[in-house]
Amino acid sequence: MSKVYALNRIDIQGDICWVSINRPGDRNSINTALMEEMEQLLAETEKTAVRAIVFTGAGDSYFIGGADGVEMMQYDAEGALAFSAHIQRLFNRMEESPLILVAAINGLCYGGGYEFALACDYRIASETARLGLPEVRVGIIPGGGGTQRLPRLVGKGRALEIILRGRLYDAQEARELGLVNQVAPAAELPAEAAKFLKSIFKNPQYALAHAKKAVQAAQNLDCADGLQVEREQFKECFKEDFFVNEICSQIKAGRMKTTEVLPDWVSEKIR
Repeated sequence: MSKVYALNRIDIQGDICWVSINRPGDRNSINTALMEEMEQLLAETEKTAVRAIVFTGAGDSYFIGGADGVEMMQYDAEGALAFSAHIQRLFNRMEESPLILVAAINGLCYGGGYEFALACDYRIASETARLGLPEVRVGIIPGGGGTQRLPRLVGKGRALEIILRGRLYDAQEARELGLVNQVAPAAELPAEAAKFLKSIFKNPQYALAHAKKAVQAAQNLDCADGLQVEREQFKECFKEDFFVNEICSQIKAGRMKTTEVLPDWVSEKIR
């Protein structure tokens, strides 16, 4: 990657791009400049051989402490609408990425910060993390997709409780509520994120990307349309050789039996 980012520290290690959101003087909060950098970062990383991005926050206190309140307080209603549209666009873009996105939540993570985590594919929190959607406490509501993604994650009733109470949850509570997938000691957070990714990197990248797209359809479409997306993504997998080679390998090794008369090209592969 050639670009130098002002608000994100980048460290590529093999298949993983480690991104540290670096606005420590402002709680690593999300402002317009950070959103623009994130959009560029995704586009550039997707052109590389990287298979996953792990996001964490600079320092020991914050993952992402919400959206930038100082920026938002200067908006009128129309400005707030545009800001909400921008942050929603970024999070939609994250969900659509063929890369696997992991939120390694190493500190306070609330408001827009937790909405950022919701747009990731996997959320792992340190034991010292606290997270939630407390916007109602300051007289606004989640504007980065929290009112839509959270009910899909934990159900309408639980999402309403979380949003209307506006409280923060410690890591274990968050795990029990389904807000995060995993909890780990703070010192082990990077290793646990890498361990999770290693467990899925044994699978071909194109299959992971197609699976993401199909699952995403379940969130955005009704069942019939979602099944159509699944069929299309299933079809795309057959444009690759991996499945055929795997089945031929299993037949050749005797792990799979068949009484069918196989095409000549298959017979040739398993000889």
